[in-house]
Amino acid sequence: MTLNVENWKNDPLNGLSACRNLLELPALSALGRMFRDLRRERPGWAVHYCEAFYALTAEGYDDLGRYLEEHIRYDESPVALSAAKGSLSPSIAAAARRDVGLLNDLLSLPWGELCEEGGLPRWNCTPLPSFDAFRQFYEENGCGQFARYRAFVWQDGALIPVERPDCLPTEEMLGYQRQRDQVAANTRALLSGRRVNNMLLYGASGTGKSATVKALLGMEGMENLRLIEVDKTDLGGIPQLVRLLGHQPQKFILFIDDLAFEKDDHNYSVLKTILEGGVEPRPDNVAVYATTNRRHLVRETFSDRLGDEVDASETIQEKTSLSERFGLRVLFQELTKNQFLNLIRQLAALRGVTMEEEQLMALAVRWDIRNPNRTPRSAVQFLDSLATL
Repeated sequence: MTLNVENWKNDPLNGLSACRNLLELPALSALGRMFRDLRRERPGWAVHYCEAFYALTAEGYDDLGRYLEEHIRYDESPVALSAAKGSLSPSIAAAARRDVGLLNDLLSLPWGELCEEGGLPRWNCTPLPSFDAFRQFYEENGCGQFARYRAFVWQDGALIPVERPDCLPTEEMLGYQRQRDQVAANTRALLSGRRVNNMLLYGASGTGKSATVKALLGMEGMENLRLIEVDKTDLGGIPQLVRLLGHQPQKFILFIDDLAFEKDDHNYSVLKTILEGGVEPRPDNVAVYATTNRRHLVRETFSDRLGDEVDASETIQEKTSLSERFGLRVLFQELTKNQFLNLIRQLAALRGVTMEEEQLMALAVRWDIRNPNRTPRSAVQFLDSLATL
């Protein structure tokens, strides 16, 4: 072996103390085995290097430093959790600061020499920021998945991150400005630390109620907002979710889309408790936003009114008043004909449609006659259909 083994006898990873959770990462675990073989001058070290290289590429990295930085920043380590809560002791902070130094020692090793000896591919080694920079990030953003992702789906009692949330750019959110301003103002109040009202966005299908909520993530000043979509069939697990969210530094919207209950669906009772609070109050950093096509969220039939229940009127009132438990209710009505045609003009300009306006409007009027729903969804469908009209 022509490799200078003296450079590789001291494994910086052995000295990790406060950040030993990093040793569980596949790449660092493989590097630990590589160092052991190098110290003993065993030829198997190259295999472990390749294992580490593969672990990096499996997570989309070609840079060992970036790989480590992402895990230090976002993994829910004891150091990160304590710093996020503002309870990091001086001794643990000192140990973590030393660990970051050791990891930078790892990155500064002569990897080119090692790769040349074994004919191996080489990764990049960008130095890590200081621990104080990590600590500031934890204090401002928390750690773990809430620091890394902005949108989630609550499913079967678990949070599933959404890497690319489906939210329209602000410039494409046309029409309903007054309603959108109401939603944005309530959300900005939430972000400022105030306790705010839960919101119900109701009205005609296709008017952009759901898009209005999801577009909040793309607005300036909403960086500390997190959106969690909850299906109404999973409402029973919301108290567990709310307890988890209450200790986080971010602000959260629990988003229930297309909300409506059948008359025998008792999930509405669960929602009522969530909205009004039970023994355990709703944290100030959490609000519920729901959308529905119905003014009353529990469907009612004439047979309900003709039933044999003595206090049927009270039961009906309880069910139909669920929407009133939302402190803010925002109505999205269908557009007038002039508003609809003007929306088509604006969307056509955004899309770069080159058709003469007179011809475009003539086609839009024909579409309006055949498709009477004057909503943003219908306007988009019209523009998508131009090639076939």
